[in-house]
Amino acid sequence: MGRMEPLVTLLLDRIRLHQGPPGRRLAGALADLAQTGALAPGDRLPSERELAQAVGMSRGTVAAAFNALCEEGLCERRHGSGTYVTRTRSMAGLLTGAVLPADLSTSVVPDPSHLAMPPLDPASLLRSPSGHGYDAMGDPRLRALLGSGDPAAADGSVLITGGAQQGIDLAARTLLRAGERVLVGDPTYVGALAAFRRAGAHAVAVDLTDPGAAEAAFARHRPAAVYVTAVDNPTGAVPELRHVAELAGAAGVPLVEDRALARVIHDGAAPPEPLSRVHPHGTVTVGSLSKVLWGGLRIGWLTAPEALLARITEVKLDSDLATSAVAQRLAAELLEHNPVGPWVDELTRRRDRFTAALAERLPDWSWTRPAGGLSVWVRLPGVDGDRFAALAREEGVAVAPGSLFSADGRHRDHLRLSFAPPPPVADQAVAALARAWARLS
Repeated sequence: MGRMEPLVTLLLDRIRLHQGPPGRRLAGALADLAQTGALAPGDRLPSERELAQAVGMSRGTVAAAFNALCEEGLCERRHGSGTYVTRTRSMAGLLTGAVLPADLSTSVVPDPSHLAMPPLDPASLLRSPSGHGYDAMGDPRLRALLGSGDPAAADGSVLITGGAQQGIDLAARTLLRAGERVLVGDPTYVGALAAFRRAGAHAVAVDLTDPGAAEAAFARHRPAAVYVTAVDNPTGAVPELRHVAELAGAAGVPLVEDRALARVIHDGAAPPEPLSRVHPHGTVTVGSLSKVLWGGLRIGWLTAPEALLARITEVKLDSDLATSAVAQRLAAELLEHNPVGPWVDELTRRRDRFTAALAERLPDWSWTRPAGGLSVWVRLPGVDGDRFAALAREEGVAVAPGSLFSADGRHRDHLRLSFAPPPPVADQAVAALARAWARLS
């Protein structure tokens, strides 16, 4: 297949997400690639015969798909030359021109195809306790379901947010003032670092897994807050941080625990216990459905002691009035019909396959097998991760350089790689990474 192989890998992955006759599914998949920038204006599509053979469809089916795209204005036929992409449906197509085998830079659920879709009455999605949909704390049914899924949310004092990222941002805006310091792990979640910067606070990188280092950091920096993760992002480690909660409690310092990945634990291990049980009067806990259902729902949650939760809720009301009632109702339906276990088992299989491929194709790289999460934290011997990320991009795969995950730009010899994409896409990406690595030799 040669140069067609990355395109075909992406097409086969997208075709399975569309419904209807084969021609409509193929046209939808090609339109998706144009919309996301994997196909750019001016790109020539494979011939009808080549594409038919590659995706296992008839030449007539491929011709029908091309005709549909031409009728939509997404493509045009040029006599004697072929079929070309003429425009995209969004600005994203202007940002990238290469066909990417995979995006390993984002630690997200790649698509909602693993979800069992419940029978839905559209009218039921529009119902809310208030009638007008502006329910400050969120949908009661969803809040109850969240409480049964994570012990940190079991007391019912749950605020529904627009994802865990909004929860972290709300906590930062409530707890921090410009110039104050917040202790963070090293490395740590890049989104939290961004939230603290927006609040005008200074993030101080500390090895919080080391009790001595944590105690020294509390004494030296006198932080206004501490941010920790139940499952580390980017490393996938499940750290023991009870001592951090005890230090925060003794010092009267608020603790923000990010449990977005707390239910994505591999190899049958139990989720970590919430730190709010150790520091009950000063812990803000944030969580998300993005890693167990789908990020496009943009549904997260937050809990805190009553007085602090009231302050955070006021900040949220000033920000967006309420989280989408429709998204909350849909999330509740999906939660009831989709136990987390099968998806985590699938992610574990993808982790094992991805790391085996890395070990085979890139034996110079090293990593610790992630106990949780959707990504692996790899070390590149003697190579700058930012430089390698640029080479990988040229080979058609996006990765996240390690420097993004440090408050002071460290870990430049690391990458975060997501193993969540479907195995054929991930296999193609590892091959691209190996080509990029070979160019450094």
